Amino acid sequence: MDETKSNPEPLDEVTAGRLAQLEDYIMKNCLWQFHSRSWDRRVQNEGILSKTTQILCGEPVDTGTPLDRCHWADAVVMAEEFQRRCPWLTEMPKDEVKALMDALHKHLDYILIDGSLNLELTDQHY
Repeated sequence: MDETKSNPEPLDEVTAGRLAQLEDYIMKNCLWQFHSRSWDRRVQNEGILSKTTQILCGEPVDTGTPLDRCHWADAVVMAEEFQRRCPWLTEMPKDEVKALMDALHKHLDYILIDGSLNLELTDQHY
């Protein structure tokens, strides 16, 4: 079964600009994006981005497992930096924050995993 996904749908200009600001922070400051296997990257993207979304929306965050706590630690820092660097984020309604973070998640999955030309990501012997 082919798990390759296509590039996410185009966004309106405002959303694309906001997403670019969040992506810029991640690309310049977050080492978790560089895991060497696609499944590691997918787990990290899901864990950290979902917890960041929960923090930004003031929702409870599950920290029940060591992996949850690891993702939570990265999410806390990222949420704080997003709010500091992007003051417009704190003024957005929760549903818009969730939609933006979902778009960011899809975009990162595409550029870091599904659209990547890095063959090491899918090497079964690595």
